[in-house]
Amino acid sequence: MAAFGTSGLRGPATDFTPSLCTAYVTAFLERCAAGTNGRTAYIGADLRESSPRIASQCLAAVRAAGWTPVWAGAVPTPALAAYAMARSAPAVMITGSHIPESYNGIKFYRPDGEFLKEDEAPVRTRAAAIEAEGRDVAPIDPGAPLADVAESYVERYVAAFGPDALKGLRIGIDLHSAVGRDLTVRIFRGLGAECHAFRRMETFVAVDTEALDPADVERARRTIATERLDAVVSTDGDGDRPLVIDETGRQINGDVLGVLTARLIGARTVVTPLSSTSAVEQTDWFAHVERTRIGSPYVVAGMASAAVHPVAGFEANGGFLLGDDVAMSRGLLARLPTRDAILPAVACLVLAKREGKPLSALAAMLPARFMKADRVKDVAPDRSRTFLDAMESARDLRAAFDPRLADPVEISVLDGVRMALSNGDTVHFRQSGNAPEMRIYVETGSAAGTDRLLAEMMERLSARF
Repeated sequence: MAAFGTSGLRGPATDFTPSLCTAYVTAFLERCAAGTNGRTAYIGADLRESSPRIASQCLAAVRAAGWTPVWAGAVPTPALAAYAMARSAPAVMITGSHIPESYNGIKFYRPDGEFLKEDEAPVRTRAAAIEAEGRDVAPIDPGAPLADVAESYVERYVAAFGPDALKGLRIGIDLHSAVGRDLTVRIFRGLGAECHAFRRMETFVAVDTEALDPADVERARRTIATERLDAVVSTDGDGDRPLVIDETGRQINGDVLGVLTARLIGARTVVTPLSSTSAVEQTDWFAHVERTRIGSPYVVAGMASAAVHPVAGFEANGGFLLGDDVAMSRGLLARLPTRDAILPAVACLVLAKREGKPLSALAAMLPARFMKADRVKDVAPDRSRTFLDAMESARDLRAAFDPRLADPVEISVLDGVRMALSNGDTVHFRQSGNAPEMRIYVETGSAAGTDRLLAEMMERLSARF
């Protein structure tokens, strides 16, 4: 059944029926009507097979509610959000992000920014009442998209960084089925990079930047070698999570990208979830670091309460949130308090060029902390809850799972169960808010140690479920 997860409404694609789409879109518009500038709402979608159907239904629901729907087309989530926010208008993005193709979702954006956790219960209650009324509307043909949404997104980065920002670099762009794949190529070329685009796919494939398929890394490594590239860049399906692979063929984790990006823009406060590496604090680059639960709405809420500016946020998946306008080399980069994949991908390369270092050496400037994640699929929430309860409260069960977990020096239950071990390693279990998956995050002081610990924990976790 479709339900709110860590970010947006998610569920099997078949759950997004005409009645459900109508109910939730109507309830959302009622919720945010007071903060709008006019009665226009923008709608976009990713490249999943089910997305056009759901988008057509949501467009119809907007019109039936007495609003003017504007079809933005197949654009990245941050492109849609930035365009709508700049016009104090709400937006609806049809995307399942990185979760399996058989699932989909709806992300809502208020006129002033992200849909927050405090918005969920009122919208859910109102949607249930509307759905009970049987208020179905017929889907409509979206027609031609508003091209300015995509164009504004390209201009955002070219205007801020300038046409020579990446001059002299050869960048591979893994296109796959990312909705912003062509815009990514245009942005990097607009910044002066020479681009080699590859692997354009006509069927959707889910790319999870926190649990990347080894085949994707190996493909990138081969392409880097044969094409003599400085990096390979890509995103997840809806363009709010970056994927950056350095010149050695190794992925730069999303939280490392976040730290580097925050440094480049001169952030003084950083807000990030528990799942990000502890190198954030250990760099001493920022005046204040605030930790939150996992999910961009929690990061947005933390950014809103920040006392020291500029403020930025990021997640372990690499999605970067910009809480203030910041001056870059060529122009102003406007605030965008929602996850974005392009800024961290561009920023790390700009910083590497400025420092005269390859990406691998730039990442090595950070304290030696290595976070990595994986997940076991098809784990029902009730089974996850039983497991997490045992990890929190039962020493014997922790010891039976793995002796190293018997006596952690600290257990945090802010989001799942995160255990800090006496040797400085951490092991963090949590149920995904977007899919029926048990996720695990581990951190150690070496890449090899993290790989080894994650593999061992995954073996035990897979056997458990």
